[in-house]
Amino acid sequence: MKAALLQITSSDDPAANAKMLQRQIAEAASNGADFVLTPEVSNCVSTSRDHQIAVLRHQEDDPTLARLRAAAAEHGIWLLIGSLALKTHDADGRFANRSFLVNPQGDIAAQYDKIHMFDVQVSETESYRESAGYRPGDRAVLAETPFGTVGLTICYDVRFPHLYRDLAKAGADIICVPAAFSPVTGAAHWEILLRARAIECGAYVLAPAQCGTHPSSGAKPRSTYGHSLAVDPWGKIVASAGDLPTITYVELCLKEVAESRARISALDHDRPYSGPLD
Repeated sequence: MKAALLQITSSDDPAANAKMLQRQIAEAASNGADFVLTPEVSNCVSTSRDHQIAVLRHQEDDPTLARLRAAAAEHGIWLLIGSLALKTHDADGRFANRSFLVNPQGDIAAQYDKIHMFDVQVSETESYRESAGYRPGDRAVLAETPFGTVGLTICYDVRFPHLYRDLAKAGADIICVPAAFSPVTGAAHWEILLRARAIECGAYVLAPAQCGTHPSSGAKPRSTYGHSLAVDPWGKIVASAGDLPTITYVELCLKEVAESRARISALDHDRPYSGPLD
């Protein structure tokens, strides 16, 4: 099975981003990709809550989601929309950071709301409070496809290995980590975390990423790390990108999942224990 990881530099203009994604999906499909993956917040990267309120939509009337579902159907591919920033009906007005797995008929096979919020102080000048604008999800999600069982996660989730272990123990062969990683933490931790999750789970990890400095209509622009990766179940990097927009292709052989788990069956070796907080 051939997968294509789209590495993009989304602006804060959802319509322009949708057109760009449609072109890249068409290119990936024409090059034989069966499964195309986009990064986190593919529709809009913005540091302005006022701008987000103005341009974002609810899931039921979001034009980006509609156009990408149509693209999946047009090209007959499986499509992971890494995530879209979407309005919700929550009383506090916070958005959802929501991933979608779309089948070749254009139907939503699964959707997942990012569980872990990126509330960090990276440096004296760089901080993030994702929970101020987005409300966290509370449910892990698996989806069955003809090429294997897919687990859905997003970006900062990668620092919480219990989520990945739970997905693997429930049957995930492939775990997706679409991201918009900070350049500082990306340089230090991105590759290490992704390889660790693949090794621990004996699963493929596919991580399409945002990259570069994101065009902004007025707010402070944001930069992201790039370096999309595909890691096999033994922890080997089998495809990688640099820091510029590109499409990265990788051939997946799902029998390697079973072989890896047979060699080191750590998913079956959990033991009960007590402490340190008991």
